[in-house]
Amino acid sequence: MNDPIGDMLTRIRNAQMRGKSTVATPASKLRAWVLDVLQDEGYIRGYDKQTGGNGHPEIVISLKYFDGEPVIRELKRVSKPGRRVYLGVKEIPSVRQGLGVSIVSTPKGVMSDANARANNVGGEVLCTVF
Repeated sequence: MNDPIGDMLTRIRNAQMRGKSTVATPASKLRAWVLDVLQDEGYIRGYDKQTGGNGHPEIVISLKYFDGEPVIRELKRVSKPGRRVYLGVKEIPSVRQGLGVSIVSTPKGVMSDANARANNVGGEVLCTVF
């Protein structure tokens, strides 16, 4: 697999289209950090680390719905393996006039765009969520 974050985001999108309550993805620290930001911003209920049927660790994500509709309306990968996107703190975009969130990997850790601006750090824009 070349793009683990893109794979996780696609699994979330597909599970929400099917109305699933949970979705499983292979475990990694970066995926967990991205899920921490999604949980802090209120886009998912939470996640658990478990051991899958084949003995490999996996993360089970609890998806969040409101009135039968997924809370996450749009989930886009920005920085891809073929084209990395690095931005300074002043260039980090606001998603939908501040209603959405950009998830940024900074030297101080993975955080939302608002936290990156508050900490005055830029970095790699992993994805945007609305």
